[in-house]
Amino acid sequence: MANHTRAMLRNLPSLAGDAPALDRDALPEDPVTLFLDWLGVAVRQGVPEPHAMTLSTVDAEGIPDARALLLKDVDVRGWAFASEASSPKGRQLRDRPAAALSFWWQPLVRAVRVRGAVIEASREESEADLRERGEEARRRVDADDWTLWRVRPTRVEFWQGSSDRAHHRIEYLADGDGWRIRA
Repeated sequence: MANHTRAMLRNLPSLAGDAPALDRDALPEDPVTLFLDWLGVAVRQGVPEPHAMTLSTVDAEGIPDARALLLKDVDVRGWAFASEASSPKGRQLRDRPAAALSFWWQPLVRAVRVRGAVIEASREESEADLRERGEEARRRVDADDWTLWRVRPTRVEFWQGSSDRAHHRIEYLADGDGWRIRA
């Protein structure tokens, strides 16, 4: 069985998308601008659920945990997401306020990774986010428990795959009040 599985996996196509052009000489100074550009391309190209991401946290024993969520906003304050504070992810963020986010836009052969400290938004912002959810979704949560968080990144990596395996990797590293770019 293992040999069959390995052979089947090896024969699956990979990096079979249509990567947009990437101008490494015209990178913006901050990762938010590039992320919004890449997200806009994903939306215009019809990538399904381009705001879906994987949130990775660490539990009390130091074991990584990951789950899919939707991006709520992104700006200079960070990448925002929301859930119940009493959920496993909420408890993990309370105990260890750091996380990583991963976006994968397969048709574009692009990925973005964001990692850094997690900051809880104000109660007003969390309540506003809850009000924007559908009525049925709002009924299923305790308003006092609904929490909006932001990942304030120390590192943002943009990756564009290539079928010849000459992948492009652009890293933004927090550096004082700005960013250092490693491309």
